[in-house]
Amino acid sequence: MTDTPLHIVTGAFGYSGKYITAELLARGARVRTLTNSSHRGNPFGDEIEVHPIDFNDREALVESMRGAYAFHNTYWVRYNHKKGSTDFGYDEAVKNNRILFDCAADAGVRRFIHLSVANASEDSSWGYFRGKAVLEKELEASGLSYSIVRPTVIYGGPENVLINNIAWMLRHLP
Repeated sequence: MTDTPLHIVTGAFGYSGKYITAELLARGARVRTLTNSSHRGNPFGDEIEVHPIDFNDREALVESMRGAYAFHNTYWVRYNHKKGSTDFGYDEAVKNNRILFDCAADAGVRRFIHLSVANASEDSSWGYFRGKAVLEKELEASGLSYSIVRPTVIYGGPENVLINNIAWMLRHLP
């Protein structure tokens, strides 16, 4: 058993999760990712533990979170879309986040850091913002010790072509 705190990051192979994971590793943390994208390249090799995120196996989720100091939650869906033969969208993402909140509480996670969005509102006509607002309220009522991060946009890295192009244009305007 080590005294180094264990941090869980959902989606350590995705955009924001990858940068959160890199920063945690640089600070000497132990990192475990919960992912449904193990087919993506793992830029961290054996520096992190990789566990599946199966929302239908609550017991396995709780066990994968047990002993964690902090849970960095980037789990969300950018757009409603088809996943196999079924629709997958904001409502499903809200349901899955509720499962993460409950499992984190049952596992004794000490701090839950939730990536939301600026101006989340339950009155929004866009499900993305509405779902984020619902989850913020539910996290606040969950009994977990939490932080909610509300970025306007996450910028950086070569993956973000649109924002990089806008930044280039702004740097070159008169």
